[in-house]
Amino acid sequence: MTIKVAVVGATGRMGKLALEIIHGAQDLHLHAALDSKSDLKDALGADVIFDVTNLEVSKQVVQFGIANGIKVLVGTSGWTKSSLAELEGNLDSSAVVVIPNFSVGSVLATKFASEAGKHFDSIEIIETHHAGKVDSPSGTAIRTAELIADSRTEAGKTQSLIPGVGQQARGEIVAGVPIHSLRVDGVSAKQEVIFGGASEVLTISHQTNSVQAYALGILRALEFTANASGLVVGLDKVLGI
Repeated sequence: MTIKVAVVGATGRMGKLALEIIHGAQDLHLHAALDSKSDLKDALGADVIFDVTNLEVSKQVVQFGIANGIKVLVGTSGWTKSSLAELEGNLDSSAVVVIPNFSVGSVLATKFASEAGKHFDSIEIIETHHAGKVDSPSGTAIRTAELIADSRTEAGKTQSLIPGVGQQARGEIVAGVPIHSLRVDGVSAKQEVIFGGASEVLTISHQTNSVQAYALGILRALEFTANASGLVVGLDKVLGI
């Protein structure tokens, strides 16, 4: 079966990569290439809408997909656990797949970090992206912090990760984990999760050097979304990691 894909955000870095992937895949067909200001009605008839825009536009794309029975693959940053929970109750028979990061290496690093979070009580995240990324913290950092918090809860860890929250220089606190965001030239994407223990420090680091690192993840996620149902969050669910 050929999957018809409408790309919203087709003029951006990730959108252009998606167009390359679609043109090169035998089971994918480009239905429409739209920018963030295009009329979403041009996506009607697609099997999957691939959204790589900004959070405000992304929410409109998702609601459009739900209203018109089109499955949506979200690659836009900024979706939080709470906003996804609100979304899940409105899906009915629709499908929304949210991927904070399409890099296989990043997904594995986040999985390792969530496991390490059970064994350390001092945890901070430093995420660095290119200067053109306008949102912060990154969706990957938010997802990492939330999964660390979930794994600690499952392990019965009740200790607060950061006491006395309120100092602006300590970063934004997500699920109890401080996240520090850097936006500088010369970097594509890098994330470090730092765990402090008694006389030791564990750092789980992952770096991508170009958007090509996301190609395999995007391809697999598009194929997965065409047959998905309900809300699915994370490339790990797509890959079965």
